[in-house]
Amino acid sequence: ELVLKVRIQNPNLRENDFIEIELDRQELTYKELLRVSCCELGINPESVQKIRKLPNTMLRKDKDVARLQDFQELELVLTACDRSFLFRAPVLPEQGGYNKKASELTY
Repeated sequence: ELVLKVRIQNPNLRENDFIEIELDRQELTYKELLRVSCCELGINPESVQKIRKLPNTMLRKDKDVARLQDFQELELVLTACDRSFLFRAPVLPEQGGYNKKASELTY
């Protein structure tokens, strides 16, 4: 097995930890790397724009994947719309501190 460290690329997160994935050395293909990475990270493979070997190398084909070594760090770069969806802060409804129903209660 080849052990790789992968994460979703997001410079806005303070902590963006890697997870370790294992690939069968007999199946070192770009498609298999994408499948396993997305499965482990819980994202749709169609939302991945590219896979980057850190610090600055884009993986493009099976030969690139075959050259990877144990514990190399990879980032999945998502398309812009998927990136904003995954990392959007929850929107809370704006409400005042006054609760009209509570003020009408009688004891």
